[in-house]
Amino acid sequence: MQAKRLDRINQLIKEEVSLLLQREIKDPRLGFVTVTEVETTSDLRLAKIFVSVLGSEEQWTASLAALASAKGFIRSWLRGHLDLRMTPTLEFRADRSMERAAHIQALLRQLKHD
Repeated sequence: MQAKRLDRINQLIKEEVSLLLQREIKDPRLGFVTVTEVETTSDLRLAKIFVSVLGSEEQWTASLAALASAKGFIRSWLRGHLDLRMTPTLEFRADRSMERAAHIQALLRQLKHD
């Protein structure tokens, strides 16, 4: 499969899942979740959806649990809204890069201050 097509599919899945998380999923465990990236295998069997959660470690845990329980609903939504021969299995992964970047910025500010 062409890389350009796969990039378009990844972007489409990212947009649809982001929209779903904002508007359709009403799980109280779901905190402020942002879809940061989607990586789909070339055979479209698996889509790794990387998410960032604003909040404490408990909020991370609760949000990832909510996403895991909503996986089937999200996949069936994608099946109905994307024109793909095969809808990939979804796997949600924590993306803590924003958290690390904020920590590094805080350390740099502290060094500059000292």
